[in-house]
Amino acid sequence: MIELVQREKAVTFAVRVVPRASRDAIEGEWQGALKIRLTAPPVDDRANEALRRLLAERLKVPLAAVRIISGERSRSKRVEVCGVTAQQIRELVEGPSHPSTAER
Repeated sequence: MIELVQREKAVTFAVRVVPRASRDAIEGEWQGALKIRLTAPPVDDRANEALRRLLAERLKVPLAAVRIISGERSRSKRVEVCGVTAQQIRELVEGPSHPSTAER
């Protein structure tokens, strides 16, 4: 399970990046981190920028709201996203819960 730290109006969590993938995708949980595949190479901050863009797009927040707080030169990173809740991050990983369809 991904450890999500909610502080005021931001959530911090671990990310494991797979650069030079065939497609950009959020793969789910991997060893306590959110696993994300990116087509961008890990050169000249391109993978970091692609990570920020993907998270901003999926979470519907401005690009400035997504910040890499550690691991800029590593595949393992800590990311902070402002303006979201821990529940929104969980839904990004697991998909939104639909109680009405779960009962069928």
